[in-house]
Amino acid sequence: RWGKSPQAESEGFMAGTATYTERDYGTVKLLKCAWVSDASGDVSGTASSIVYDGKLLAVTTDPSATAPTDDYDVTVLDDNSMDVLLGAGSDRDTANTEYLLEANLGAVAKSKLTVTVANAGNAKEGTVYIWIR
Repeated sequence: RWGKSPQAESEGFMAGTATYTERDYGTVKLLKCAWVSDASGDVSGTASSIVYDGKLLAVTTDPSATAPTDDYDVTVLDDNSMDVLLGAGSDRDTANTEYLLEANLGAVAKSKLTVTVANAGNAKEGTVYIWIR
């Protein structure tokens, strides 16, 4: 069961909407970002006051029934505007859930994370799952 963390509420979004929830599994944190794009096909916002620290273990992008345009792009930016996905979130599929593994991902050091989506199309939806240890 997903529970919204008081610190993980969506806030301050420049475009689209996103809802963050977090679950802890011992030393692993799972951050879920459910998003809906705006008319320009974009979403961006900060994971509020949650500060993350650790190596990204895996990332999953999951389009919804209102699927984004093919080859939409996802980045996860730290406080220094560095993409902790190392560019691997580009050109996501419109119909299939896709996975990124640890070898292709970066780390985060005492930083909030900003999930951004681009080129998704008007009012499209999806979810990004990020595992961090």
